[in-house]
Amino acid sequence: MDYSGFAEATGHIVGNVEHAVAGKREEIFLAVVALLAGGHVLIEDVPGVGKTLLAKALARSIGGEFRRIQFTPDLLPADVTGLNVYNQGEGTFEFWAGPIFANVVLADEINRASPKTQSALLEAMEEDSVTVDGKTRRLLEPFSVVATQNPIEHEGTYPLPHAELDRFMLKIALGYPDGEAETEMLRRSADPVANLRSVVGLAEFLKMRWLVEEVYASDAILHYVVSVTGATRKHDKVYLGASPRASRMLLRASKAHAAACNRSYCTPDDVKFLAPYVLSHRIITFYGSSQNGSGGAERAARVVREILSSVPVNEAV
Repeated sequence: MDYSGFAEATGHIVGNVEHAVAGKREEIFLAVVALLAGGHVLIEDVPGVGKTLLAKALARSIGGEFRRIQFTPDLLPADVTGLNVYNQGEGTFEFWAGPIFANVVLADEINRASPKTQSALLEAMEEDSVTVDGKTRRLLEPFSVVATQNPIEHEGTYPLPHAELDRFMLKIALGYPDGEAETEMLRRSADPVANLRSVVGLAEFLKMRWLVEEVYASDAILHYVVSVTGATRKHDKVYLGASPRASRMLLRASKAHAAACNRSYCTPDDVKFLAPYVLSHRIITFYGSSQNGSGGAERAARVVREILSSVPVNEAV
């Protein structure tokens, strides 16, 4: 596959998902870019706007296995990763795999589970593996987590630890559809995902991921990425800036975006387009974190926009 075929396949995936989630092409495109870059997506929005549909449709479009984990206060880490069960007939322990062993895992209302349960995702999201009773097991390839949380209900929730937020490549919001898209939604069946077919096989999707790694990023682009993330650590409104992991994820997402746009090289525009979605949830302003209601998220987004307008791109161009 060349980059022309890559862009065409990406368009097929986005168009296929759009059959289930109408009127949200840019948000779908962002989620697909994250999956192509090997990242995870956090969707923060009110109930009923299509967060679950998006995750299901993504899995169906690439022919992947989909699992849903409903995060609740009584959910245990073993309910996520799986556990060893004693087989009395054989006299041995058998591993019963948890729902984390899938290609696309929906962590629904992730902030309703305790920090101990949330921590069960950390190794899986960083290393594509889980360790149970001292034995490490690899997860399926490809593997991505699509997590959701409700920004308006905070009773009985646990704010995500910053270490976990830092493992999400992108944070997006779907928002309400416009009138035309909502009308189109009413024309469709009650379960629009049921009619979706795979447009890209898992093997082909993995090849697309490998092709992302081959996208060229010049030293000037690398310096620009570091300059943008470094500026978040020096901004006078920021208490905690983006980590080096953010730089790595911003570069990977920019490479995937370049490939999706039929290019074998990164440009500053790739970085500028992805930076608000990659960095906003990673910084903490002096007035609160990006997950303390819409105000914190808006402040963080404003800071990122200020940084993008102030960091020079001449050398990268």
